[in-house]
Amino acid sequence: MNPLIRKYLRSEYAQGKRRTIFCPGCGNGIILGYFIRAIDELKREGRFDDSKLYIVTGIGCSGNIPVPLKYNIVRALHGRALSVATGIKLVRPDSEVVVFAGDGDLLSIGGNHLIHTIRRNVGIKVILVNNMLYGMTGGQVAPTTPMDAITHTTPYGNPEPPLDACRLAVSLGATYVARWAVPLAKQCIQSIKELLLHRGFGLLECLSQCPVYQGRYVIGIDRPSKIMDYFLKITVVSNEPRYGDKIIIGKFADYERPTYEEIMWGIMSRVREDGGHEA
Repeated sequence: MNPLIRKYLRSEYAQGKRRTIFCPGCGNGIILGYFIRAIDELKREGRFDDSKLYIVTGIGCSGNIPVPLKYNIVRALHGRALSVATGIKLVRPDSEVVVFAGDGDLLSIGGNHLIHTIRRNVGIKVILVNNMLYGMTGGQVAPTTPMDAITHTTPYGNPEPPLDACRLAVSLGATYVARWAVPLAKQCIQSIKELLLHRGFGLLECLSQCPVYQGRYVIGIDRPSKIMDYFLKITVVSNEPRYGDKIIIGKFADYERPTYEEIMWGIMSRVREDGGHEA
């Protein structure tokens, strides 16, 4: 048994009494492995205290990624993970708050929360799992579904252009933004490490395979390994997150500015010093 399994997974999962609900070949389990490896490397380097880690998830397949882990985990309502995460970060500004979310969860019903969490620069780290549709509920069209793609709700092709999450985040001033595909293990793990160490809001988008719906209907390939090969063919590394003939992958932003929790706690300190605000 891999020692990381015993070290980071809850006993019922480490002992094989419970299993994840992921379909064979799904990218979610791979991303879970990357997350564990990133934390373990940072801990061995003495750069990360996982006793302060809180994980918030949304609804969907990606919401099940951190469930086997030995950490504080909160399942939020659909699209509301960032609101819950913001509350945790404000109450405990020294905590490390990570959000796992799917593209439908984060960019559709949760899109408004994403916009304002970014502009405030709340110190939350978001791992966006993008399989280009709603996977858990049957393969419906999502904000990231490629144009003209066939899904169960667009049988004649998707009439809408896809939303570029990284380009949106950069335009709103997100202080860390990156996108990689699941087949690129080294880059994904390094980006997760950078995300965990980042001071302000951070977004890592992972292009992930869904062999059941994305593979069969959107791409026309149902073998997970072939889907990962396909991701490598349709992506190109650049520092500008713009869609063209290919999807751009890479790191698009990495800088610091004051965080929302720092500003709010500074205001509260001033209020205490003034003895409260008098109207």
